[in-house]
Amino acid sequence: MNSKLILAAVAALALSACASTGGSSGGGSTIAAAIADPARPEADVKRDADRKPAEMLAFAGVRPGMKVADFLPGGGYFTRIFAKAVGPSGKVYAVINPPAPNAQQPPPIIAVAQGYPNVQVTPVPFANLALPEPVDVFWTSQNYHDLYLTRFNLDVPSVDKAIFNAIKPGGVLIILDHAANAGAEVGPTANTLHRIDPAVVRRNLEAAGFRYEGESRALANPADDHTKGVFDPSLRGHTDQFIYKFRKPR
Repeated sequence: MNSKLILAAVAALALSACASTGGSSGGGSTIAAAIADPARPEADVKRDADRKPAEMLAFAGVRPGMKVADFLPGGGYFTRIFAKAVGPSGKVYAVINPPAPNAQQPPPIIAVAQGYPNVQVTPVPFANLALPEPVDVFWTSQNYHDLYLTRFNLDVPSVDKAIFNAIKPGGVLIILDHAANAGAEVGPTANTLHRIDPAVVRRNLEAAGFRYEGESRALANPADDHTKGVFDPSLRGHTDQFIYKFRKPR
């Protein structure tokens, strides 16, 4: 059995496990096929054991035909999987901050989009966040805390409300991020450790109008005491991460 078939089998088992614990398996076979996409870089495939993409997409309820916003997609790890999972009738908006005029290199997501016709890179200032159309799923992975970075100088409640407005009624918002200790001061913790207290996230999003729907513990790591930065070599890739699902009321 080749490596792609093995990945598909593992993904199918993960989706089955998610469904048995109350997750939404949605387009399960489609998700498994998306993870087995031969166009995915080997470096991405090697990260699957830590990032658990099958469980993540099942928890989000991603299905063919959906419109998904991948907010701050980085190198496109999830963007590629979303593109295959929603299929040609779906759409993925890779939402990035507009590059600086003097940037030496284009954002890496540009090259990713060239290989997936249903991916549209969407540069938009976060202070004026808006999408070309409302989406079914608004996703951000390990980046919500970035809204508190000093260099962005954002009014986070306004950004939260803009995210709310960018989602269809009945659509979902998924926040996956590195957990900070309860009560940790938001600004300093985001800027130094790149973490955020999950309770702050829930409070923020409920204030914006979202309804909290639940949490996945698939990426929890009780061995992480939340005192180290997420780039610490002893912890990188294995932080304690929370995944919250919120829904926009119909």
